[in-house]
Amino acid sequence: MPSAWNTSPYHDGLTGLPNRSMFSKLLSQSISEARRYDRQLAVAFLDLDRFKQINDTLGHEAGDQLLQDFAARLKECVRESDTVARLGGDEFVVLLPELEDGKYGAAVAQKILAAAARPFTLIGQEFRVTASIGISSYPQDGQDEQTLTKNADIAMYQAKAEGKNNFQFYSKS
Repeated sequence: MPSAWNTSPYHDGLTGLPNRSMFSKLLSQSISEARRYDRQLAVAFLDLDRFKQINDTLGHEAGDQLLQDFAARLKECVRESDTVARLGGDEFVVLLPELEDGKYGAAVAQKILAAAARPFTLIGQEFRVTASIGISSYPQDGQDEQTLTKNADIAMYQAKAEGKNNFQFYSKS
């Protein structure tokens, strides 16, 4: 990884992805553009199921390697215009601007689940992980950055409650 990632105030030092601060700026800008041009966007909030178990049993070095490998796979699941960011720990968020319809959010979530399911090689052994994903959409699930992110997080916990390794769209019920 380039050392510039470690010194940037807008990128995660481990994965090189945009960090929480940069994601916040990008989401605010995307909401403004979506409002101006009457577009939709989606926010997908995700984490790795049972990541703590891997960190605790294999050590932080293996956990860091898993996060780096997973970050690289995440970037392969989205368009160039989409943004993948790491919020911290094993929490990632994906910004999907300029949506034509909600089907793209589901398609990306399915790609992410498939990418997570492929085996990872950590400390010379193969390991499998799963992810839980929650998706919220602008404008129906929130009009601002905080609400959209919070609702995507709520939907992610709904995915965990449904047995993990799936995605859920935010629903008020």
